[in-house]
Parts: sequence; structure tokens; C-alpha cells
Amino acid sequence: MSRAFVKDTEDVEDLPDRPISELPNDVTAEGLRRIEQALAAAQAAAQSAGDRAALASARRDFRYWNARRATARVAPEPSDNSVVRFGHTVTIVREDDRRQTFRIVGEDEAEPAHGTISHGSPLARALFGKGVGDVVAIAGGEAEIVEIR
Repeated sequence: MSRAFVKDTEDVEDLPDRPISELPNDVTAEGLRRIEQALAAAQAAAQSAGDRAALASARRDFRYWNARRATARVAPEPSDNSVVRFGHTVTIVREDDRRQTFRIVGEDEAEPAHGTISHGSPLARALFGKGVGDVVAIAGGEAEIVEIR
């Protein structure tokens, strides 16, 4: 059989690894499910990749999600709403009276446009340990915490 018709994956050059955060890989239960789904999707993509570029990309994604799965620590749901912790949903009111609500989650599950922020974000770090009524400095301004749940 001609070499042109043989899928040669042994000499595929891997892409550089995706950067992995130095922060603890705390996740919610939903975040762990998302990591496991992404890992399965990357594995399926690697197995079905039709060309070298696709294979290299799928392998890189597989390595990333495999590393994230290996280090994931599912944080328990917070039971005390007196101060902001990982997993809480926090509502703030900014100086211009904008009311915003965010849930603090793991880095890989954060989607600020959908109301979730990473525990490593400046906003989350400013909120941690604070309670309702506390004012925090954020983004060149201030915001008051009005609800923690």
C-alpha cells in the first residue's frame, strides 16, 4: 500500500502546551463535569483527527484537560453566608448604582458574560472574606456587597 494512504501519526509534531495557572485548581462540582467533558471531547478529537494540524491541536487540548482533571479539587458548597468564599454568589452595587451578581468559580469554568468569575480574578480576590455591607475597591472604584448566597 502506498504511504500516501497511511495515516502517519508518529511523526506529528506536538504544539506547545497550553499554559496552566499556578493557582490551586479549585472547582465546583459543575466545573469538574465540564473538565471531564472537555477531556472526553479532546480525546475523541485526537482519535478522529484527519490531518496533522488537527491531531496536534487535539493532543495539546488532551494534555491540558488531563492535567486540569488530575489537579482539580472540588470545593464544597459554602454553608455559611457571612463572608464571601469560593462558590458563593455575590451581589454588589457599584458607585454608579449598577447592580451586578457573580458566582465565584474555578478558572476553567469562569464566564463573566454569564455571571461567573474566576476565584483568581481581581474582583473575587477583593471580595473574599468580606461580608454584606462591606465596601471593596475594584476597577478604580468601589462597590458595596449587598448579598451573599
